[in-house]
Amino acid sequence: MSVLVHATVRRRAGESVMPAAMFLGSFAWSFVFISLPFHIHRISTYDPATTLRWTGWIIGVSSLATVATAPVWGHWAERGNPRRLYVIVQMLQGVSFLGVAVARTLPELFLARLILGVMGASSTFAFMLSGRADDPKRVTREIAAVQSAMTIGQVIGPLVGAIAAARVGFRVSFVLGGLVLFGCAALVEWGMPVVRPARPGGRRGQQVGPGEVAAVGLLVLGASTQVFFLTSILPQVLPPLGIADAQAVEMGGVLMFVSSAGAALGALATPRLLELGSPRRIVPALLVGSSLCLALLALVTSFWLYGLLRFLQVLSIAPVFPLAVTRIVQRAGGQVIGLINSARIGASFIGPVMATSVLSWSTPGVLYALLAAIGVACVPMARARVAVASRSVA
Repeated sequence: MSVLVHATVRRRAGESVMPAAMFLGSFAWSFVFISLPFHIHRISTYDPATTLRWTGWIIGVSSLATVATAPVWGHWAERGNPRRLYVIVQMLQGVSFLGVAVARTLPELFLARLILGVMGASSTFAFMLSGRADDPKRVTREIAAVQSAMTIGQVIGPLVGAIAAARVGFRVSFVLGGLVLFGCAALVEWGMPVVRPARPGGRRGQQVGPGEVAAVGLLVLGASTQVFFLTSILPQVLPPLGIADAQAVEMGGVLMFVSSAGAALGALATPRLLELGSPRRIVPALLVGSSLCLALLALVTSFWLYGLLRFLQVLSIAPVFPLAVTRIVQRAGGQVIGLINSARIGASFIGPVMATSVLSWSTPGVLYALLAAIGVACVPMARARVAVASRSVA
């Protein structure tokens, strides 16, 4: 009996280690990211237009590199130990943060960020480790916990990072971010139980068809794009809501905090949603709810009503990721999980690019309508995907 109790306690402790590590990792990235554009402008020796172009590439190159390399890391983890690879990647990310700190020119900073993106697959390993349970509800709970922890880190990181950069300087704040990542690696190395390698091709040896993978990837891409589009267009969105230029930064921060809070609460509520019905019904309903809120944004002229609708929209869309990927994560190999995670990461690049491109020739209302249409277009895909997954598990 004591052995069983000890094993249960250790398993539950292990379940809390990964969300804690992902919170710290997300916190470190956000901690550094908030001051990076200002650091770029400070060290630049180019004219303002050239500096702006460098800024976009330096910030965006990490996501692009991660999209390309996440499936590769997942493939290696499938044939090895995702826990050990998580530790290695976090250590390498910490070293890359130190590289960002010592970079003296924009090309050096670009190279450091590129290398950082190549090592940016820690969330892939986290989702792989969360998908090793036999109980689908437990898998959903663990994936939602990881997603929620990442979101909370994104909420707290920018505020603390901005204060740290103002007090100790940009380079020291980058070093502090690297030290946090070293702490993530140590936490998982000593706090999480050893994980046995999964069977190649999926933990249960079941095949996941390319159609199902494509459907899940597109569903994740569409849903995540509805989350990541807003930051890049805040300067265009806030003035029509009555926000003066002098208040734009602070009120933009409030709006992003509201969005992150909605994402965190939505992820936390995911296990409860499963008690209300089948994912085949819940996911389409969430997509429609999110799209309806986006469409209503075009009619709003009040900042606080806009914030409320944005909160409800993100609250609706946040559970889609864990609900959509639970079945496939249980059965898929590391490369497939990496591909799906690449769709989530890619949305953080596609969302801002799409939003700024649309606003360059049209109005926010057109953008909201386009984003709402993407969500509605995902509804038939979500119903078909869940049906296929249910038959595969049955």
